[in-house]
Amino acid sequence: MDNNNNFDWSQKSVFVQEQTGGVAKRFFANVFLWMFVALGVSTLAAVFMANTPAALDYIVRTNEFGVRNMTGLGYVATFAPLGLVLLMGAGFNRLSYGALLGVFILFSLLLGISLSTILLTYTAGSVIACFAAAAGIFGIMAVLGYTTDTDLSKFGPILMVGVVGLVIASVINWFLKSAQFDYIMSFFGVAIFTALTAYDVQKLKRIGAGLEENGSQIAAADSGKLAIMGALSLYLDFINIFLFLLRIFGGRK
Repeated sequence: MDNNNNFDWSQKSVFVQEQTGGVAKRFFANVFLWMFVALGVSTLAAVFMANTPAALDYIVRTNEFGVRNMTGLGYVATFAPLGLVLLMGAGFNRLSYGALLGVFILFSLLLGISLSTILLTYTAGSVIACFAAAAGIFGIMAVLGYTTDTDLSKFGPILMVGVVGLVIASVINWFLKSAQFDYIMSFFGVAIFTALTAYDVQKLKRIGAGLEENGSQIAAADSGKLAIMGALSLYLDFINIFLFLLRIFGGRK
């Protein structure tokens, strides 16, 4: 009788360890799943808009001189994703898992609509090439961030300053309209978001480890919400690498 009891508890212990050990892996898998879903939604939206003149006409109008001008809806599609990112960050604790996921999908849809104009500006070959290059850079840095033993958290403040600097420089160049300044700034953009990819992946790895240690104290919905926010971070890293590469190497029509 005693032997049977010992066997049961031993089996249960192994089962619990296996279940606990999979928490971090499931979290990481969910992060990349939602990132790829968002990329898919954005890609489909961009391709649909670029190849549907009637739909594209709602966001971009071409005047008699052949100059494209953004419509009111076009400006909404361009700036709404930024507002949704702020909403997700500020409302993380108040929004339910379903609501946060809905905002994330809406964000990726609107961003895809706003990015459809790049398919009108750059050749299809250069868009595909830069997308593939961005995927390669992102993949390498993601692996590096996951496997390195170096603590990358100390670089976080520096990278955040770099991002703020890019935003300020972009606003300034909005008025200057300097192609050379934009070209130089794009190299800094690739470097900053390449480094951010490794930093964010390592941060997510640590979040996954924390969920594994405190799994019983964290609700499944909260874990899912963290995965969505992680997917948002990686999505933004990838998209920015792609866009900055396109500015540098993209062939215009």
